[in-house]
Amino acid sequence: MEGRAGWVRVAAVGWAAVACAVAAGMVARRGATRIRWNRAVAVVRDLEERCATPAELLQRVVNSLAIEMFAGLASDGGSKVRMLLTCVDALPDGSLHDMTRSEEGIYYAIDLGGTSFRVLKVELGAGSTIINRKVEHQPIPEKLTKGTSDDLFNFIASALKNFIEREGGEVEGRALGFTFSFPVRQTSISSGTLIRWTKEFSIEEAVGKDVAQCLNEALARNGLNMKVNVLVNNTVGTLALGHYYDEDTVAAVIIGAGTNACYIERNDAIIKSLGRLPNSERTVVNVEWGSFRPPQIELTPYDICFNNETWNYYDQGFEKMISGVYLGEIARLVFQKMAEESDIFGTAVDGLSTPFVLSTPNLAAIREDDSPDLREVGKILEEHLKLPDVPLKTRKLVVRGSDIITRRAARLAAAAIVAILQKIGRDGTLCGSTQVRTMRGVRRTVVAIEGGLFQGYSVFREYLTEALVEILGEEIAATVSLRVMEEGSGTGAALLAAAYSSARQKNSE
Repeated sequence: MEGRAGWVRVAAVGWAAVACAVAAGMVARRGATRIRWNRAVAVVRDLEERCATPAELLQRVVNSLAIEMFAGLASDGGSKVRMLLTCVDALPDGSLHDMTRSEEGIYYAIDLGGTSFRVLKVELGAGSTIINRKVEHQPIPEKLTKGTSDDLFNFIASALKNFIEREGGEVEGRALGFTFSFPVRQTSISSGTLIRWTKEFSIEEAVGKDVAQCLNEALARNGLNMKVNVLVNNTVGTLALGHYYDEDTVAAVIIGAGTNACYIERNDAIIKSLGRLPNSERTVVNVEWGSFRPPQIELTPYDICFNNETWNYYDQGFEKMISGVYLGEIARLVFQKMAEESDIFGTAVDGLSTPFVLSTPNLAAIREDDSPDLREVGKILEEHLKLPDVPLKTRKLVVRGSDIITRRAARLAAAAIVAILQKIGRDGTLCGSTQVRTMRGVRRTVVAIEGGLFQGYSVFREYLTEALVEILGEEIAATVSLRVMEEGSGTGAALLAAAYSSARQKNSE
């Protein structure tokens, strides 16, 4: 009996030891899991701290950009923003330059600015009213963005020719507006030399060439008897359409694949013009704010890594924090860092190593998923990043990271808009002085906006509008209207082509 009891006591002690060991193992595993989870959370918290943009910080960004704008108008090369003169001194309603309008007819436009371009046909009726518009989108093969200028412009000219033939239109004598959304040094309303490529393009032999002439030669090679009579970038086209609808439109902003702005400036404020401006009081200036690097904003490790991976090292710093080509990539790098610090995505995380695999529309869909189980977030992680069965709490952390990236971008864009308002005296201060904003002398202001990021991402719009109110105050912000221009850059180019072709006809009479 005693032997058997002893055996039972030994067995009990043994099982207790095993149970304790198992329990200890489970506690250790839970502790290790918690530590790994906390590391992932720490990545997101660090991102949030680095991307913080309180109102007082945004105001300093406003002041910095306004100072750069003043410097850019004083001399070429004296500023981080180029402040390019566009030669546009007449907008479609004629308010910048007094002339009688006679613009009925059909006008064409080409809008090139990203991985696709648009061909447009705009028909104007009596009083220059838009009575019909046809737009066709054409993707650009990746090889053409890094090939030769002849190949790129031949492709564009061929697409225009096919478009005109399908539309049954006549080419002879038709005015053509060309929206070319890369930095150009304008030599006339219909010509300008390429300063540099941005976004995905890197056709080095095209730099320094007259891009309008390149297109004209391609049009001739394709048997089209028409020439570019207006060369603008997408911001100027958008401003033209905005001004066409509302004379209080003083600026235009693009927030899409890239970001930029233009505005109407007094000629006497443009010191570097040296008599090159036309005999009018105002001219449209292309800010080129994508190259701005606000000293108040710290680049995150993900921004720095991103810059290291691109051919234009450290260029377009502002654009890389704001626009659609880049936000999804920043998010991918954040998620990759989370995976390196923990196992919250599992062990099969090779999909996170592919650059640009996560697009900004994916990022927007992640942030705007309001389903209880974040089903869309899980679907995007699985389909685009090859991360199946991601737990709900991890999906929530992914949403939080996406929100931080979106919020910084939108609030910086808002600060840039206010900088333009400050430059032209529409922000309620006296040229950016430190005194409190007041309504004294403040008029209604319209800013025309185009771009898929702003138009298609509601959370981005909400954050941008919120920041405008924080910077300007509710009273001044109420005088500022952001108006979306559908197909503004291309349609505006066609309207400018109409305006300048009719002006030339009158000057020749």
